[in-house]
Amino acid sequence: MTTPIALDIRGLRKSFDRPAVDGLNLQVEGGEFYALLGPNGAGKTTTLRMVAGLLQPDEGAISVFGTDLAADPIQAKRKIAWVSDEPMIYDKLTPLEYLEFVSGLWGVEAQEAEARSLELIDWLGLEPHAQERCGGFSKGMRQKVALAGALVHEPQLIILDEPLTGLDAGSARQVKDVLLSKVKRGTTIIMTTHILEVAERMAERIGVIADGRLVAEGTFEELRGRSSKQTSTLEEVFLDIVEQDDAENLAA
Repeated sequence: MTTPIALDIRGLRKSFDRPAVDGLNLQVEGGEFYALLGPNGAGKTTTLRMVAGLLQPDEGAISVFGTDLAADPIQAKRKIAWVSDEPMIYDKLTPLEYLEFVSGLWGVEAQEAEARSLELIDWLGLEPHAQERCGGFSKGMRQKVALAGALVHEPQLIILDEPLTGLDAGSARQVKDVLLSKVKRGTTIIMTTHILEVAERMAERIGVIADGRLVAEGTFEELRGRSSKQTSTLEEVFLDIVEQDDAENLAA
């Protein structure tokens, strides 16, 4: 059985004062945990915002499980969940009320929405705070509520931009466990993170982006094979690959 392509990016370009994404080509398979790494300003967040439909590309095409984002944005977005590093939730709602509201937006049947909401709240350790208003929550708790809201309609593709920002060790473990459980159930995840140890442990494949281009891709072992530091950690491999790309650009 052929594995479906969850995300297919072709010739993607986006410029602001300068090119932020520069002819990016990228494919992520269905059911894969994919980490997109790069230095600050490399184009990671801009890329993911275009995939989520929050930014319009200047050029290129994005397909989500075979649905062209430009041709049928509503159908494509139904398959996607987006979680940014700055959680966007409604302060006057409790976690349960927020999940009920989000479920309604997605048209999830009320009984099913309640079951999913309670499961997510339990998974993420939010049960003691399920009836408290979100306005008094810490950033870490708000991040978990935002993640629950993204997952409640059971998306096929989850896009995470620095999802562990602001989480303590216990909360980070809860979030990682939920994400890995989703992958085991067949959900696709693409994630950016500056915590390279997380990418090394969780991702099946890793893409390295620099200056808006994909400069390396593969498993950790494949990337280590490209590096001159073949016994090193992902952090050392990542820095070596970026330095090699910078040197090649200067020489060109």
